[in-house]
Amino acid sequence: MTAPTPLVRERLRTLRGDELPAYVYDMTALREHLRGIRAALPSAVELYYAAKANPEPEILAALRPYVDGYEVSSGGELAHVGKAVPGAPLAFGGPGKTPAEITQALDLGVARFHVESVYELHMLAELAARHGAGRRLAVLPRFNLPVGDGALDGSALAMGGRPTPFGLDPAQADEVVALLTDGTYPQLELRGIHAHLASGLEAPEQLAVAGSIVTWAARLAERHRVPLPEVTIGGGMAVDYAAPDARFDWAAYGAGLARLAAAHPGVTLRIEPGRALTAYCGWYATEVLDVKHSHGEEFAVVRGGTHHLRTPATKGHDQPCTVLPHDEPWPHPWPRSAATGDRVTLTGQLCTPKDVLARDVAAPGLRAGDRVAFGVAGAYAWNISHHDFLMHPRPGFHFLGTEERAGTEHTGTAGVAADEA
Repeated sequence: MTAPTPLVRERLRTLRGDELPAYVYDMTALREHLRGIRAALPSAVELYYAAKANPEPEILAALRPYVDGYEVSSGGELAHVGKAVPGAPLAFGGPGKTPAEITQALDLGVARFHVESVYELHMLAELAARHGAGRRLAVLPRFNLPVGDGALDGSALAMGGRPTPFGLDPAQADEVVALLTDGTYPQLELRGIHAHLASGLEAPEQLAVAGSIVTWAARLAERHRVPLPEVTIGGGMAVDYAAPDARFDWAAYGAGLARLAAAHPGVTLRIEPGRALTAYCGWYATEVLDVKHSHGEEFAVVRGGTHHLRTPATKGHDQPCTVLPHDEPWPHPWPRSAATGDRVTLTGQLCTPKDVLARDVAAPGLRAGDRVAFGVAGAYAWNISHHDFLMHPRPGFHFLGTEERAGTEHTGTAGVAADEA
C-alpha cells in the first residue's frame, strides 16, 4: 500500500521535525503479508528470503517464522544474517565469491552453495577439503538458461536468458555435472540446479520461467542419470511502484507451483524473493523544508533525499507518497512557503538535479513543515543508497508492532548512528 497504516500514521504525527527523516516499518502489516504468502505456497515449495532486499536485524527476525532460510551474497551478509537469526539455514550465492568469503562460510557451517562458474567450483572444492571439517557440501550450480516465448520481455531487470556475468553457460552443464558426480570432488554433492533469470515478473511469467527451469533440470538429470532433488527458481516477483496496490498474485503463483511440483514428484522447489516480501511494510518519512517556484513549476525540498532512498533514482520512477499536513502553528517569524498550484515535484537536499523522489505529485496547498511519507520503501531503499554523499545526518529507524508487544519500537544500527551524529 502507499498510504501509511494507522500505526505508522500515528508515529509520524508525533515525531518532531528534527527526528526526520526516518524509516518507519509496520511489523504487524509485514507479518500479515507473510502469512498470506506462506498460505499460498504448496508444501513442496521452500521459501528463502534474499537478505540483500532489506537486512535490518528486526526485519530478518520477523521473517524467521515464515521462511525456510535466507539467501546471502557476501561475507558481510553471512556474518550479519548469522548474528541476526542464529541457526537459520543459509544459502550462499552471488558472483565473485572470494576465497576468504567461502572459508568464512565453511567456518560458519554453511552447507548450501550456489556456484556461479567452473572456476568457483574448483575453488570451493579445494577450500572445502581444507576447511569443510569432513562435511559434504550441497552444491547447486547456477545456470544462465535461455527462456523462449518472450517470458522475460516484461522483466524490470534481466540476469539471464541473454549474455550476463551471472551463472554458468548451459554448454558447461555436462562438465559441471561430471565434476560433481565422478568422484573428483567427494566433498561436494550435486544437490540440484539454481537459476534466477529476471526481476519484476508477474505470476504468469514467473510460472512460465519456473516451468522452463524445472524442465531443463529434469532433462539434465535424465541425461546423466543422476538425482536432482532441488531446483531453485529464484525470486524477482513484481513490485509495481506506479501501481503499488496491484500486488503480485501469490495465490495464482502458488497454484501454478503446486501443479509444477505434482508433475515432478520428489523435487523440492525453492524460491528466493526479497523485495516482494518486505517492500510494502516500510515508509520513508520526512518533512517539507521549503516550497519553491521555478519557471512555471513548483518544487518542494524535503529533509533527506535519494542518498537515503535511492530507489526512484536507480529505477527511474516516482516513489509513491502520501502528504500528511502538519497543523502545528508555524514557529518561525518568516513567512511559511507554500504551493500555489496543484502539482509539486518532491526533491531532496543534495546538490544535484538527480535528487528527485517524485514528480508531478498532487499536493495542492503543500506547505513547509508538512510531512511526506514515501511508501513501498521496505526493500532496496536505505541499504542501496549512497549514505555519505554531502554527509547529511542519517535517518532514524522505527519498528512498530513487534511480536512481543504491539506498538514497541526498536532502533536499528542506522538509527543509533543518527542519534550519535
